[in-house]
Amino acid sequence: MRSLLVVVVLLLGGILLYLNYLAPGITGYAAKNLASGVFVAGRTQESIEKEDINFFPVQYSKNFVDFENREVTSKFLLWKSKAVFNEGLGTTLVTDFSEADVERLEYPEVQLPAGDPDTIPWPAGDLISDTVPSGINIQMLNEMLDRVFEDTVAYRGTFAVTVVYKDQIVAERFRSDFTPEFRFLSWSMAKSFTNAMVGTMVKEELVDIDKPLGLEAWAKDNRSKITLRHLMNMNSGLDFNEEYSKLKLTDATTMLLKNGDMSGYAITKDLIAEPGKAWAYSSGSSNIVQGYLRSVIGDDNKYHSWPRTALFNKIGMRSAVWEVDASGTFVGSSYLYATMRDYARFGLLYLHDGKWLGEQVLPEGWVKFTATPAEGSDGEYGALFWLNDGGEFSEKPDDLFYCVGYDGQRIFIIPSKDLVVVRTGCTPRGVVDWQAFLNDILASLD
Repeated sequence: MRSLLVVVVLLLGGILLYLNYLAPGITGYAAKNLASGVFVAGRTQESIEKEDINFFPVQYSKNFVDFENREVTSKFLLWKSKAVFNEGLGTTLVTDFSEADVERLEYPEVQLPAGDPDTIPWPAGDLISDTVPSGINIQMLNEMLDRVFEDTVAYRGTFAVTVVYKDQIVAERFRSDFTPEFRFLSWSMAKSFTNAMVGTMVKEELVDIDKPLGLEAWAKDNRSKITLRHLMNMNSGLDFNEEYSKLKLTDATTMLLKNGDMSGYAITKDLIAEPGKAWAYSSGSSNIVQGYLRSVIGDDNKYHSWPRTALFNKIGMRSAVWEVDASGTFVGSSYLYATMRDYARFGLLYLHDGKWLGEQVLPEGWVKFTATPAEGSDGEYGALFWLNDGGEFSEKPDDLFYCVGYDGQRIFIIPSKDLVVVRTGCTPRGVVDWQAFLNDILASLD
């Protein structure tokens, strides 16, 4: 009996230790995504719980939305997490920092572009031309979108699709519970926006992508050689586990759900390869970039307003909200919200080599750098963008490059076809038939 009692106690202790390790991931994911879905995207609690957080074990969280204080608390057994909303900065998971610290985060007053977008012609505004550009079969394209929104296995969970051809929106389709005014979560497409933010700072000669970052934590080892180029190319050599699992927390989920200073967490990782040689996808890298950009700017009001003044306002992205972690640093890996049209505008900026209506928003040559294969990536990756040189889309143009986000978020940019395609949704990895999706769109072009 004593032996049995010892075994039971040890077993129960092990279960409690495991739950104490895993539960913050369960409640953190539920609280953060529900809060952002309700207070940033404008969706209902029911829709987020039914679709976005309806998977094991997150589905077992009990969630409470406080509309008055604009916060969400999620509970699982003895554990709970809270996410709070700050105007302009979206919602932030309260972890490592106090709730008061998170609530004190402030977004500076920054004016949106002047004028009513409904009266300003696209792409600067939302007044869409009735003229269809030559070279596209609209009927064929619409029939393709009909198939996409039938919610068949190959396209399950599609929220919205926008197609821009020759700078004109030629197709725009939303699932019945969404409208053009909804903001959609970027997930890892935020990495490509981090690329743009670096570009705007390079243009202002504030950063040099080939200069070592000079971080104090890296000063005494070979991490001192790491540059922005290495981090953006995902070949910094830092050890970072990007796997996603329902039953364990990896570096990626630990960073997003259990650390208030995500850049600070990623910086602690050891070097396992020479910088610039070995490629490995890492959300930690883009958050290190954001932490570094914040330190270079040096003033939080200027840092928090930088994406709006240097990028979003210049290309008419009125809806964009880039969320911060509890320390106040933009989550450069994962958390940006925008409407479909604003994602399309971002794609157009890169389609046109960083120019917007005659203004060079990104440095000359920046898009070429972005779309140049990173060392070690086998042609699959550039600088915080995915490339087609690796052959994922074997029958598509070689100049295709694109932003990718978890659950099926993508912005496809094909300069040779004068085409930008945006797709958002909540689709498990591996479900969308991207080959057929792009094939059918390209087939509509003459």
